[in-house]
Amino acid sequence: MSIWGKVSGAAAGLFVGGPVGALVGAVAGHFFLDRDEDPGVTFTIAVVALAGKMAKADGVATEAEFEVFRRIFGVPVQEEANVRRVFNLARQDIAGFEHYAGQIAQLFRDNPAVLEDVLDTLFEIAKADGVLHPCEAQFLEKVADIFGFAPNEYRRIRATHFAPELTDPYVILGVSYAADDEELRHTYRRLVRENHPDSLIARGVPAEFIKLATDKLAAINNAYEKIQQERGLKPI
Repeated sequence: MSIWGKVSGAAAGLFVGGPVGALVGAVAGHFFLDRDEDPGVTFTIAVVALAGKMAKADGVATEAEFEVFRRIFGVPVQEEANVRRVFNLARQDIAGFEHYAGQIAQLFRDNPAVLEDVLDTLFEIAKADGVLHPCEAQFLEKVADIFGFAPNEYRRIRATHFAPELTDPYVILGVSYAADDEELRHTYRRLVRENHPDSLIARGVPAEFIKLATDKLAAINNAYEKIQQERGLKPI
């Protein structure tokens, strides 16, 4: 059975009683405790629910936001109704989003690259209407904090999705203006390694993630080239 088929079966037990509060309680408690043997299902349910709450962060959840999630995660047509069910219930309000973010963080506390992939997805959902609403920014900052990203790392990730910070090479690399040349080189190499398509393929992420990472890698390379020129650094 595919991961989406497992999700549809597991999710069915989450909706007895219906209210969003029950969903939060079930996912934070019974569901995760009973399904620790299959972290893939746990992760996927949590990501779908967190994405649904991201869609509601600006107060208005739209079909375009679900379409962004469906496209990035490659939800099969035959499983779309089941996934939409979780997404729609979660997006009734943002209450409890910390539970989902916390569970994802726990599952991948030793793999921040996966957490960044999830945060990238949430940013893409926020971009569905072309505007980063203040409430969306607060939501994303909180999720980034739960995931363990420092403020400068959050600004770096944000800068690959939204201008005007997109033009600041230091923000894109997530380093301070006072960073020395060695820190710049070390950070640049790490970001290239984490966002290289081969690394994502090895992590087994959806193909659409690879497109996002390719765009991000281009921004990282451009940012480092700008700093190289400004500082007169030799190419790595």
